[in-house]
Amino acid sequence: MGLTSNSTGTSLLDDYTSENYDYLIALAGNPNVGKSTIFNSLTGMHQHTGNWPGKTVSNACGYLKYNNKTFLLYDIPGTYSLMSNSEEEEIARDFICFKKPNLTVAIVDATCLERSLNLVYQIMEITQNVVVCVNLLDEAKNKGISIDLDALSEALGVPVVGTNATNKKTLYNLKRTIFDVCINDNVSKLRDVKKTELIENNLSKILDGDNTELVSYIVKKCSEVSKKVTHTTASDDKSLTRKFDKVLTSKLFGIPIMLLFLAIIFWLTIVGANYPSKLLSNGFNFIQEKLLLALNYMHIPQFVINPLVYGLYQTTAWVISVMLPPMVIFFPIFTILEDLGFLPRIAFNLDRCFKCCKTCGKQALTMCMGFGCNAAGVVGCRIIDSKREKIIAMLTNCFVPCNGRFPFLITISTIFVGALFTGLYSSLLATLTVVLVVFIGIIMTFLTSKILSKTLLKGEPSHFILELPPYRKPQISKIIIRSIFDRALFVLGRAIKVAAPAGIIIWLLANINIGDNSILHYIANILDPIAKIMGLDGYILTAFLLGLPANEIVLPLILMCYLGNNTLVDLEDISTIAEVLKANGWTIVTAINTMLFCLLHFPCSTTLISIKKESGSTKWALLGFAIPTFCGFIVCTFVNLVSKIV
Repeated sequence: MGLTSNSTGTSLLDDYTSENYDYLIALAGNPNVGKSTIFNSLTGMHQHTGNWPGKTVSNACGYLKYNNKTFLLYDIPGTYSLMSNSEEEEIARDFICFKKPNLTVAIVDATCLERSLNLVYQIMEITQNVVVCVNLLDEAKNKGISIDLDALSEALGVPVVGTNATNKKTLYNLKRTIFDVCINDNVSKLRDVKKTELIENNLSKILDGDNTELVSYIVKKCSEVSKKVTHTTASDDKSLTRKFDKVLTSKLFGIPIMLLFLAIIFWLTIVGANYPSKLLSNGFNFIQEKLLLALNYMHIPQFVINPLVYGLYQTTAWVISVMLPPMVIFFPIFTILEDLGFLPRIAFNLDRCFKCCKTCGKQALTMCMGFGCNAAGVVGCRIIDSKREKIIAMLTNCFVPCNGRFPFLITISTIFVGALFTGLYSSLLATLTVVLVVFIGIIMTFLTSKILSKTLLKGEPSHFILELPPYRKPQISKIIIRSIFDRALFVLGRAIKVAAPAGIIIWLLANINIGDNSILHYIANILDPIAKIMGLDGYILTAFLLGLPANEIVLPLILMCYLGNNTLVDLEDISTIAEVLKANGWTIVTAINTMLFCLLHFPCSTTLISIKKESGSTKWALLGFAIPTFCGFIVCTFVNLVSKIV
């Protein structure tokens, strides 16, 4: 009866044939009802979950094996309605309508049945086999709400199962019900006996979007199947939630608290990452010495050893030793904020700012996704209804630094800004610098969105209702798994795939001469005049261009460019890296402009491909490359001119 899963993640049903599974199951529901958590528990996969709406914007699939039958489960995007307004609603509706799953599991929120059952009735209209899963029963109990599952099943005419998604034991009944319905067609028999009178009498009104009678019917049925129990703790929790929201979403304290949280995260990352980075670096240097001895003992030619060891191995080792410790600290803390429900509060605080820029407040959510990965932020723009606002959100998403750029920003700020002081003040100043860079990125997002709304993409902002989910206790074990294995190691793996060949390429460019100079020297000389205007040098711009596949490798490429025929053997800690950069003419102005250009430059190739795919036009992908790069050039040039005047 065990569980198995595939490793495809997001995929299309067309990739599967009926030979791969016995039954096709769709998991549907409102945003933030625990749908992806149930999906992960049933399939054994690790689909990213978060305590905020709009997290799932595409179909994810996985296998469930139960009683010698294979079920292909699809986690479709959360939606409040199948009356298509946004792209994720279209995806959910089209899957149920046209992929014709054998069973649709409609997951509802036990704490708010009135809202969830609207979608259930729409699903019951377009498909015959439906099972209702009442999730979050634990939260309902804490709020003093008791659900009569049998009465709800009688009212709907479909099987109803109660679950708590975080407790796998409560999912056994759901698996058994899915199996029974698919094998015995229980739903059809039940609905033949008990037809819902609302659907019979008001079908045309429901399909036309007239929900007046539907809402009144749902309220009536919910009052029959659920009851409020006197519960002091529930009322206290509700009061406490309101007190927190009154502060976290206030006009006066909301944004400062958001920046304070970012500062705390960055400070913990900066302080905590130094020692493990040095240990990893020392370990890799020890391995390198032994590797060189082994290769020389086997009489491997030097022209093979040099690019493999000093190019491929050292670049890869540097990426691991410098990137892994900050990510292992940063991601779990950031994931805790997700699980707590802090991201929607950030979106709420920024909603007014985006409205002033004539864009949609949902852009705040996609911007928060960009802190993890800009490509994911671009895909997340599907939650925005307006095509105009969706494109604006995609073009400006890269103004917030992704996880691939944070180690770069943290390292440079520690070397040059933090070095102005010693002790605790050093880490605090470095932290404030990174926070300031992030804040500049947010300001550039607003400014660019405003300009685009006035020029290329004119229009008025659309309105939406932002749901603030309840605060939830973080699940520490899942946070560790999701943040370290699914995020940190995933990003690190992507960086290594790019860093390894890039290290060889940079070494070859630095060591193959044409005349008296290397190829790398010629490339850097071509870019140097533009770089000097920006307060940089040609090698820095060369590294950014070669780092187009992934932002994670820009700093190691800069070091490789400077060292040329030399090696990275002595780069054991940040202080040694600082010596290399300063020896090649870096000043505090160079560091500031490099950090600014790291923030304001073309996104990685994955993000650009995502823009093209999501917008359906190469034009917007090219603008996605040009707009941030132009902004970076202007800002860096301005800072460089001011520094010369001062």
